[in-house]
Amino acid sequence: MSDKLLPTLLAILIVVVLFALVWWGWRGRIRRQSDVPQLPQAPVDLLDRLVTRADGMYVVTTYTAQPLERIAIHGLGVRSNAEAIVAEDGVLINRQGAQDVYIPREQLRSVATASGMVGKFVERDGLVVFTWELGDTVVDTGFRARNGEESRELENAASALVSTP
Repeated sequence: MSDKLLPTLLAILIVVVLFALVWWGWRGRIRRQSDVPQLPQAPVDLLDRLVTRADGMYVVTTYTAQPLERIAIHGLGVRSNAEAIVAEDGVLINRQGAQDVYIPREQLRSVATASGMVGKFVERDGLVVFTWELGDTVVDTGFRARNGEESRELENAASALVSTP
């Protein structure tokens, strides 16, 4: 029994140390991103001006200039199930277990599709990517709809917000 105890304890210690290092790194990332402003709040009557909605998954928010740099602050680096809502005022990503991401129409710069973002890669054009201004920072937010038709509707409706004044 003692010949198995030491390797087991060593393996447990290594796993605990690795988790501690990951947690420490994530906390450091959040501290370095303290200049990222708070997320905008959605208007309470947003659903009154609903254009379309899609169930799916919030993927991640990254800096547009640094597509591999995940934004961790405000929970933006954590993937979650979500519902994307496009209304006349902007785009709301209603996330389960995390703060909602609201992109006001005035801050939405462009809408595109991609096959992946840091940490999530899917089929060609499987993600809808919203490029928007969060304060003075330009960011990309990715959303994956449950099916292709909803993804196209979401992209088209959000793109119309960018192209119309």
